[in-house]
Amino acid sequence: MRGSLQSYRKVSLESEIAVASPHRIIQLMFAGALERLAQSRYAIEQNDLQSKGVYIGKAIGIITALSNSLNMDSGGEIAKNLSDLYDFVLRRISVANLNNDPQAIDDAMAILRDIKEGWDAIPADQHHLTSHSEAV
Repeated sequence: MRGSLQSYRKVSLESEIAVASPHRIIQLMFAGALERLAQSRYAIEQNDLQSKGVYIGKAIGIITALSNSLNMDSGGEIAKNLSDLYDFVLRRISVANLNNDPQAIDDAMAILRDIKEGWDAIPADQHHLTSHSEAV
């Protein structure tokens, strides 16, 4: 049953991404990073080091993609600040990975939640301006 549910979720997500706006794709990336970090935290608590490594690796991949999508040329101070925040998040995740530190995961998740809340608050009529690489 669990495998069927995961397969359904994957197909559902792939279908959503296929028709999603750039703004929505960034929202999905934030949600995915937060979910992987929560899974990492749980794996640390359960002393499941193999799963911890898998989930941390996936979270790092998503956050790196978010950082790489920033337009540093036209994004100005906002892009620089976001880049710095993503770097901080990646450093905290590295600390969590090396030390099995759930607090470091919590720190990373708090920053990502704040950024996601700001992204989610962008009015719908402005979404066409908010692809990470265009607006920021």
